[in-house]
Amino acid sequence: MATTKKSTKPVTPVDERETFVSLQKNFAESEQSTQEKLKTLYELQEADIAIDKLVQLRGELPAEVAILEEELAGLHAKTERIAQLIDGYNQSIDAANKQIVELDGEIEKYRSQLENISNSREYDSINKELENQGLLRAIAEKNITEARAAIEERKVDQERIGDRILIREEDLRAKQEELAQIVDSTAKEEKALQTKRDALAAKIDERTLSAYERIRGNAHNHLAVVTLFPKNDDGTYGDACGGCFHTITPQRIIDIASGRKLVICEHCGRIIVNPDI
Repeated sequence: MATTKKSTKPVTPVDERETFVSLQKNFAESEQSTQEKLKTLYELQEADIAIDKLVQLRGELPAEVAILEEELAGLHAKTERIAQLIDGYNQSIDAANKQIVELDGEIEKYRSQLENISNSREYDSINKELENQGLLRAIAEKNITEARAAIEERKVDQERIGDRILIREEDLRAKQEELAQIVDSTAKEEKALQTKRDALAAKIDERTLSAYERIRGNAHNHLAVVTLFPKNDDGTYGDACGGCFHTITPQRIIDIASGRKLVICEHCGRIIVNPDI
């Protein structure tokens, strides 16, 4: 008995540069009806608009919080670098003090040798060594003095930055509390909208969803799906794209009203739908 091979339709990979214009054929060949697909896209856009409005309630707070967090990270990094510098100065002081102890031992040794010299040449040689050891000791003491002065300067810087950190941490706490209150007040509604949005997005094929997200991201008002403009008092719509307000041809208006075709604005690339479908 002969078996019939079921042909599978090749799936075109998602092209990140793709727009709705190049998706028209794929849109028409989809198993989901055009009206259903347009309705889902419109509802997805409505859900995204509602989520955007909730996010807008937060205003500039998320950006302000991020700026404060970045500033505080920089201030803490500065205090860490200052602490490392102070530690380095203290190590150099310890090393200089050890050097002074060793030099004092050498100086004492050479002074005791002066008591048992046998000739002027040996006397001059020992005095030369004493002079060298004395110079080295003076340099070590100078290094200690400079290191201590540098430590005091760094401590002043550290205190100044510490005061700045306290102020900015208080600012950050206030901003975070204000933001948390806004987020908490809208959390339930936002969660419900996100759940609805995820369910709608799951109904749309990957290519169409990718194009929707890209057009929405590029649009200044984040609208990828629009209606005709304006909406009149009697419930009818005008003859302009609701995204860029350019006039739409009569034939395209008929296609939009029917809901049987994917209609793209030739000027802004947005998809235009009849919300009554």
